[in-house]
Amino acid sequence: MARDVGTRHGRQNDPERRDRIIDACLDVIVEAGVAGASHRRIAEAAGVPLGSMTYYFTGIDELLRDAFTRFSTDVSERFVARMAAAFDRDSARDAVVEIIRRDILGDRRELVLSHELYTLAARDRSYRALTTAWMGRSRAALEQHFDPQTARMLDALIEGLSIHRALDEDAHDVQDVHLAVARITADQ
Repeated sequence: MARDVGTRHGRQNDPERRDRIIDACLDVIVEAGVAGASHRRIAEAAGVPLGSMTYYFTGIDELLRDAFTRFSTDVSERFVARMAAAFDRDSARDAVVEIIRRDILGDRRELVLSHELYTLAARDRSYRALTTAWMGRSRAALEQHFDPQTARMLDALIEGLSIHRALDEDAHDVQDVHLAVARITADQ
């Protein structure tokens, strides 16, 4: 008889523990990077026994993959929702600016997690499927309002600004973001 994840011998076994471990994994990555994300450190952050880690995950790679999948899916869903709420070209431009302003320039945690995932995907081809799917969802959302080439350029602007945000100590002027989006979408 196969056992379900989160159950042992037919009994429910802390149904939220797996989610707590994934959330703790993301917190540890923000604090210490992927390199500092060990089973011991994550278990401690999640408040679970170290032995329970192997009950829910076959290894650190599965845990990292599940954590980054959750992260990229959550970010994508917000991105898609912002773009879906746009009702014309101008509101689509405003939505892109809000994505940049709030989600890229405004959230240090997401910035760090994004760059940790990018670095991991650059080194390990198996993680590239996550980043490729993430970019695909972003571009599909942008293509609701812009042609594919413009959507690709806007996506590159968003990613490029995230790099600048990670490395530049100076605050970013929102008017510059408006200007960049307007220039990229000018022929639309």
